[in-house]
Amino acid sequence: MKKYIFVLSNAAHTGTYLQETLDVILTTAAFDQSVAILLVDDAVFDLKQYQHSTELTFKDTSAIFQSLALYDVTNIYVELESMQAYGIQHSDLIMNAKIIDRSDVNSLVKQYDVVYSS
Repeated sequence: MKKYIFVLSNAAHTGTYLQETLDVILTTAAFDQSVAILLVDDAVFDLKQYQHSTELTFKDTSAIFQSLALYDVTNIYVELESMQAYGIQHSDLIMNAKIIDRSDVNSLVKQYDVVYSS
């Protein structure tokens, strides 16, 4: 089994990128691969509560994030400095993600066989 980490850096409602990436994540996990997600930069908004995607005619991705555990995708990381830059607190997130310092991102990514960065 290979270990995959998906590094997300764009906000959810800037196009279909997040929906497509989540489809790839779910497909990868469905084939019994080890999958983790790291959210950096604008992607920290992907896990923020009270998003109103229907007003923008985008699919609500918060439900998909919350169902990732059903596919054994439980390693969700959020970069602390990105959260701080936008004033987002851990309690603002829709799920209990692991907070990671920017200085630890490189060592985290090195633990995985495949890095998918968008």
